[in-house]
Amino acid sequence: MKKLLNSLYVTTEGAGLRKDGENLVAEVDNAERARVPLHMLGSVVAFGAIYVSPSLIQACAGAGITIVLLDRVGRFQARIEGPVSGNVLLRREQYRVSDAPDDIVRSIVSGKIANQRAVLQRALRDHGEELAADRRGAIEQAVMRLGMILQRVGLADDGADVLRGAEGEAGHVYFGVFNDMIRVDDAEIAFRGRSRRPPLDPVNALLSFLYTLLTHDCRSAAESVGLDPAVGFLHRDRPGRPSLALDLMEELRPVLADRLALALLNRRHPFLDEVAPLGLVPYLQAQLLSRRLRGDLDAYPPWFWK
Repeated sequence: MKKLLNSLYVTTEGAGLRKDGENLVAEVDNAERARVPLHMLGSVVAFGAIYVSPSLIQACAGAGITIVLLDRVGRFQARIEGPVSGNVLLRREQYRVSDAPDDIVRSIVSGKIANQRAVLQRALRDHGEELAADRRGAIEQAVMRLGMILQRVGLADDGADVLRGAEGEAGHVYFGVFNDMIRVDDAEIAFRGRSRRPPLDPVNALLSFLYTLLTHDCRSAAESVGLDPAVGFLHRDRPGRPSLALDLMEELRPVLADRLALALLNRRHPFLDEVAPLGLVPYLQAQLLSRRLRGDLDAYPPWFWK
């Protein structure tokens, strides 16, 4: 059975979650609003003041369903989970490779830059004729520059620090034209550059929120195949940071988060029709990474969106 990592997001403050048989039931003002079979869930994400019954916590822990508690603006508060699966030999290899991660870092950076470039190319293909000439030209220039950086990353025999520099350069190019893909004429949602901790405008707040949700899915994916989510390759280790989850997220976020943000900002609807369900992508990438660490694969194959 494919593990789709289905997540239930509960955003209504004052809502209550309880167990009824083999189902999760969500209630608001004592009225049932949703009922979801537990076997269909990979995680539950609750925002703000949400009541979670002890029996539901116990059932989720036993079924491997993670409960994540965020505050009302999406900041991480706590994570409730049962015993975490692990493979000591796989994790030993993960720790060993993390000391010399160049090839995995190259794959992650290549995937991220290629997907950033694909997002810009899709914007040109779908809406290029609607854009002003200066905006269209800026995006075309960014596509060309990202292609050059991608080629440099693929051909150069550089260490991880140089590859991190290329990733930063690509991010500067990509976010430099992000506002050109927002087609809504509203000064309140203009994007003036990436900002974090805290986000300084609504677009950055939306991006940070979506990245938080994607990080949660990537962490669950890493743990589900027995990897340690705290030991990464591109992101250096830091106490309390899920570095591997952040690594897995990098190649996915241009498509799974950035395009969703653009769709929401441009008042559009779901747009992807992929062969594999997108909810499965973090799990597939975590599996491929574990196979690379076991020696079943010669390299970690990044996910390229088409």
